[in-house]
Amino acid sequence: MAKSSSIEKNKNRTVLMKNQKMGRDTLKAIIYNKDLPLEDRIRATIKLSERPRNSSLTRIRNRCEISGRSRGYYRKFQMSRIALRELGNQGMIPGLTKSSW
Repeated sequence: MAKSSSIEKNKNRTVLMKNQKMGRDTLKAIIYNKDLPLEDRIRATIKLSERPRNSSLTRIRNRCEISGRSRGYYRKFQMSRIALRELGNQGMIPGLTKSSW
């Protein structure tokens, strides 16, 4: 089980990212638009840098929904390999069978 502070920090980052998404996207559109004057693009860059760092999408860490583990994460199931194996062996995940050869 991961530290509860790490899990909560990641949840707060997710909420902050959702709240700031529209503003960040408009500023990035201004920054990457080569048709606009350089002064406007620099002003947009400064405004973007003044926003909270944790509102960026790249700061969010994929974590297991069950254990909070960050390593060995499967995006399709949104859980770690250990939790996936446990639930798969119990038959809790439809369509997932243990391989044997």
